[in-house]
Amino acid sequence: MTGKHSLNDIEEAEKKPLWQRLGWLAMIWVGSVGALFIIASLMRMFMNAAGLTTH
Repeated sequence: MTGKHSLNDIEEAEKKPLWQRLGWLAMIWVGSVGALFIIASLMRMFMNAAGLTTH
């Protein structure tokens, strides 16, 4: 394997149903938003612990 996708691999991926491809897109988006929320929450917790407050 050279690490590159062949034309056959791309054609096989395009044959998958639209709902399945959109499902993967939605799962990746939800995962990235969730990860961002967790990181932001941890940063806020550490800032509050250090005495930095927003009000």
